[in-house]
Amino acid sequence: RSFVVGMTDNATDREIVSSVISLAHQLHLKVVAEGVESPEQAQLLRELDCDEMQGFLFSPPLPSIEVEHLMRTAQHAGPRIVH
Repeated sequence: RSFVVGMTDNATDREIVSSVISLAHQLHLKVVAEGVESPEQAQLLRELDCDEMQGFLFSPPLPSIEVEHLMRTAQHAGPRIVH
């Protein structure tokens, strides 16, 4: 999470995130980036081929009942809420 927060302004953080994503993919693992708070972070993660994202950009923490409702309604809304 701490590298995701700083990756838009810090080349070292961006390189660490890129390397972690690359290593995970070489090991046939999916990557979930936590702490995504800005559209710029999400765009950079997409460019780095991150598989999934979560964070305040998409939704604040929710009680489980609200998550169920969100997931049910999101299935009919087109693209997934969490990328």
